[in-house]
Amino acid sequence: MKIPEGCNIILGQTHFLKTVEDLFEVMVTAVPEIKFGLAFCESSGECLVRSEGTDKELQKIAEKNALELSTGHAFLIILGKGFYPINVLNAIKSVPEVCNIFCATANPVEVVIAESEQGRGILGVIDGLKSKGIEKPEDVKKRKEFLRQIGYKL
Repeated sequence: MKIPEGCNIILGQTHFLKTVEDLFEVMVTAVPEIKFGLAFCESSGECLVRSEGTDKELQKIAEKNALELSTGHAFLIILGKGFYPINVLNAIKSVPEVCNIFCATANPVEVVIAESEQGRGILGVIDGLKSKGIEKPEDVKKRKEFLRQIGYKL
């Protein structure tokens, strides 16, 4: 995935064409003034990449990534800097046609794809890097301070 630095993504799978409009509505309702681009791989009919967004540049980036994926009924949301999946993820999961969330992350992402004569599908994702060890007390302290610094813990 080619994602701008400082942005988060949400990659998932749905089952219906109205996904684009429904996800757009849930995003702007969950976080007013949110900046994002959304693209959806239609896997029947015209098989187009459909898109929406509140930021045209992020929308174009989402479209390019989705076209590169070309995997049945997948959707990709690219959140602008300063916006995070934690603020919209439950709202996205509540959309009736959302079947699965593969990842919600700011990490580098590789998408593992299978291809057959019929089409392409996502098998899974590689989200970030391999673990390097177990946290020590100083790492726990650093983690807790960071969460409070960014306002996610009191």
